[in-house]
Amino acid sequence: MSKSVSSTELEVHAGSMPFGLDKELLASKSAKVAALLKENSNADLSCLLRDIPADSETFELVARFCHGYAVQMSSENIVPLICLSFHLGMDDNHCNNNLLSKAVTFFEQRVLPSWNEIIKALRSSEKSIQQTMQLGLFDACLQAMIAKASDNPQHLGEPIISRNDDDGSDKPNAKRRLFALDWQEDLTTLSLQLYEPIIYTMKQHEVPPEYISASIYRYAKKWIVCCNSGRETLSIYKRKSQRNIIETLEKLLPHGRELLPCTLLFEMLRFAIDLEASSGCRNGFEIRIGKQLDQAKVKDLLIPSQGYAKEVQYDIECIRRILKVFYGNYDSSDASGFITVAELMEELLAEVACDTDLMIDTFISVAELSMAAALGTKRNLDGIYRAIDIYLEKHAYLTEKEKEQVCKVLDFRKMSVEACEHAAKNERLPVRVVVQVLFMAQLNLRETLTRPAYDDDKPGKENEEEHEVRVEMEKMSIKVKELEKDCHEMKKEITSGSNNRQRINKGKQSLWSEMKRKFGCSTNMDDLHCPSKKKKVHPKCKAPKQ
Repeated sequence: MSKSVSSTELEVHAGSMPFGLDKELLASKSAKVAALLKENSNADLSCLLRDIPADSETFELVARFCHGYAVQMSSENIVPLICLSFHLGMDDNHCNNNLLSKAVTFFEQRVLPSWNEIIKALRSSEKSIQQTMQLGLFDACLQAMIAKASDNPQHLGEPIISRNDDDGSDKPNAKRRLFALDWQEDLTTLSLQLYEPIIYTMKQHEVPPEYISASIYRYAKKWIVCCNSGRETLSIYKRKSQRNIIETLEKLLPHGRELLPCTLLFEMLRFAIDLEASSGCRNGFEIRIGKQLDQAKVKDLLIPSQGYAKEVQYDIECIRRILKVFYGNYDSSDASGFITVAELMEELLAEVACDTDLMIDTFISVAELSMAAALGTKRNLDGIYRAIDIYLEKHAYLTEKEKEQVCKVLDFRKMSVEACEHAAKNERLPVRVVVQVLFMAQLNLRETLTRPAYDDDKPGKENEEEHEVRVEMEKMSIKVKELEKDCHEMKKEITSGSNNRQRINKGKQSLWSEMKRKFGCSTNMDDLHCPSKKKKVHPKCKAPKQ
């Protein structure tokens, strides 16, 4: 292009680059320039053309066309070229075979028939989205894309299937992969301003929801995960932009079971929580998760709590809401899902019990959720008992009262015989809980023996077994009575006057040794049935300092 500007030339700035064009030559192709020169031929048009909606590369194509050179059109420059030629009035009403008609013809014949070319054209239009929509270019692209996606939804990418042996990662269906298209432009590369109306319109035209859901998840992963190097370094503007993305995607995400693996829905929920998205956005993900909670894994439920204080390590209320959705939507005729969720909650309880920093209130809240999940499943509570045992082992510093508080969630009537036997000899459990276990075991044995016999002609072996059960019940009854008596005497001695502190302290230790003996626990260090621990003297029983 010419560097010098004569009296007949016009200097136009497109972007940061100046262009020198002959006024008459430009006016012969542009109706807008011609009208300005007609009003005042001596006017300085550079001021009037200062706000040209184009970059330097696009205006250079216009300048080449005005000078009679060939214009290299492509999917990447066709939309800005159409917008600029329309702005300058370079249509056939002003000049035959003008630039606008040539550009529109290229757009219709070379861009719209191809999915890949449409994506390229839309990406190049993001700097002039408003004008692209006003001229109908976006609608033309949208209608072409809808037709192609309806005919072959694989243009959106492969749906994501859920597998029992995977880690919740993005894995396309292996069978469909055989018929996958060649490499194509991805819809997720578009800005949200373009992506949102495209997906919304595809939902209205009933494009299969599993393809739409997969595309939405990949969009979130690309624009939130991949762009987020760390929360501390994320600017306020970037954080607000990502919050807008996750809230918009939640509204677009179809409602339905198994459209996305449960693990990926939990991942999107964590995006929303971390970006402090609206409550409506978070609730939307929770509802979708709740409808397929039986497919979740323990690590999915370990949602860290938010806030500055973080008095609770895990978001228990979030889990509670998800459970409520599950029980409100799951088919009650299929008991397998309820059993799966009950087992999931027991695994969650055992997982959090290993956390040495887990507070009692948090553990009890999770235990109560596990108990609620087990209702109606006819399952024993052995899993919950094991989790409590783990928690007491990892938190050996708890007081007797705190241990009793932890054990309150247990219903010993729903524990197996093996678990009750273990609990009766478990030194980590408080004495009062052990008494309850022995008492419940006695009641269970009594119920078993008093059950009416429907067969009078029992084999000799069964009679022997029944006799053994009766003997065991009598022994258990004696142990319970003696233990209750010892506990009563211990309490009486502890509350006696301060003059007998030394005798009380000695009596308590001997009583505890006697109680361990009655549990069947040995005081010998070589006996591993009940490991001996250093006995602690009750604070109230310590002798006063001399």
